Amino acid sequence: MLIGRNNQQNDQLTFRTATPYDLWFHTQEIPGSHVLLRLEAGAVPNAADLQWTADLAAYHSRARHSYQVPVIYTKPKHVYKPKGAKPGMVVYKHETVLWGQPQTVDKARSFGRSEEA
Repeated sequence: MLIGRNNQQNDQLTFRTATPYDLWFHTQEIPGSHVLLRLEAGAVPNAADLQWTADLAAYHSRARHSYQVPVIYTKPKHVYKPKGAKPGMVVYKHETVLWGQPQTVDKARSFGRSEEA
């Protein structure tokens, strides 16, 4: 899992680091980090990995203090930068919505679970 911490890192992750096998996560219509779930060719993520990545995307957003946050994911090939857009600004299509719960990241951190699990 990789998490962008600023607009430049978000662009780097999304447009240079992401492979065709990865999944790209972001909070829906809420500013936040771009998160990549790294996958190998032919790998299918399990529900727990998808949920944990959605929780991380929610945690690394402006909605960090919300109970539930809509998080979208899609393949990186479906994420585009509009012409003239600032770093970190993207549009996407073919997305799936999950509900991220940022408080689970706080709980996991207090029990010593790494964010890059």
